[in-house]
Amino acid sequence: MTRAQVTDEEWAFIEPYLPVGEFGPYPARLRAQFEGVVWRFRTGSQWREIPEQFGAWSTVHNRFRQWRDAGVFAALLEGMIAEAAKRGAVDLSLVSVDSTTSRAHHDAAGMHLDPDVLAAVEKAAVEQEKARQKGVRRKHNPDAESRTATGGRNGDGSDAGTGPG
Repeated sequence: MTRAQVTDEEWAFIEPYLPVGEFGPYPARLRAQFEGVVWRFRTGSQWREIPEQFGAWSTVHNRFRQWRDAGVFAALLEGMIAEAAKRGAVDLSLVSVDSTTSRAHHDAAGMHLDPDVLAAVEKAAVEQEKARQKGVRRKHNPDAESRTATGGRNGDGSDAGTGPG
């Protein structure tokens, strides 16, 4: 047995969380494919480097994607936590969340803004963005600044942008 293989007891816990295929149960190599996924993430290798004992690398990768998309790993984690709680083996005193790695919307922190204040802040943000865009347009179009400075007229008194005469 390799390091990546799960024990029979662990497999008995894991197997019910794996979905049934569209046309019935997945093939008998399901356990080997699951172990291939575990091996890949344990070693940090590329999918193409999965040993043949777990099956074709493309099959193991496809199975992983199907399980990921179906939410199998999240359900398995929740099941493991529930089982540990049943056994009294959950110690939440070790749980820690660092604010440098998790962000929340200001509403999640209990910050509530008066609708009038929120509207004023949003209006100010829109006006600031318009002013920023106007400044960007002027930088790209120097004639716009000269027309503004001369009241729409060139230095010779003719209208800016209309050409001679």
